[in-house]
Amino acid sequence: MEITLIRHGRSTLTNKDKMTLKEFNQWVEKYDKAGVLEEDVYPLQTRKKIEQANQILTSDFKRSIQSAELLHPNATSISDSLFRETELPRSLPIVKGIKLNPGMWAVLLRCLWLAGYSRDCESMKEAKTRAGKAAEVLVEQAKKHFSVVLIGHGFLNRFIGNELHQKGLKRNERTSSKHWHATTYTLFNARMQLNH
Repeated sequence: MEITLIRHGRSTLTNKDKMTLKEFNQWVEKYDKAGVLEEDVYPLQTRKKIEQANQILTSDFKRSIQSAELLHPNATSISDSLFRETELPRSLPIVKGIKLNPGMWAVLLRCLWLAGYSRDCESMKEAKTRAGKAAEVLVEQAKKHFSVVLIGHGFLNRFIGNELHQKGLKRNERTSSKHWHATTYTLFNARMQLNH
């Protein structure tokens, strides 16, 4: 039994202009609706895993769905909002007038989120609970189909990977935030507690 977590490709939406937090929130909404850039070459290990998968799952964001289509055009995938990326805070009381580029806003807000600030968004505790549910779904799918691939997102994939590792699955390497990167988790202990 194996479960492979893949991060989606690079977004077609690129913007390095400085913007206010309100403008950044609008930019994030566009980012969540944007697709991904087609690459000339995809990592061999990633292509191999998705081609061998008996079940392909994605989040319901376009960048995840389109990544599955690019990696395996003839395959059918199942999309679910359970696998969406973790959210970012949408408001900060002390940033009126401050302008940053989208990358800097994302780093600042993610650092605050990791430190426990979750105004107007899912908290880290809630995201980890959702990741636990996602891991259970993946394990159930792997029991039925043996080889399962999830094309998801950087932070949620990392949280799901930690849950799978705690359930006794062995990973081939650490989950990466690199686009198109694949990390595979396999059953390595016959007595692992899949239902806990």
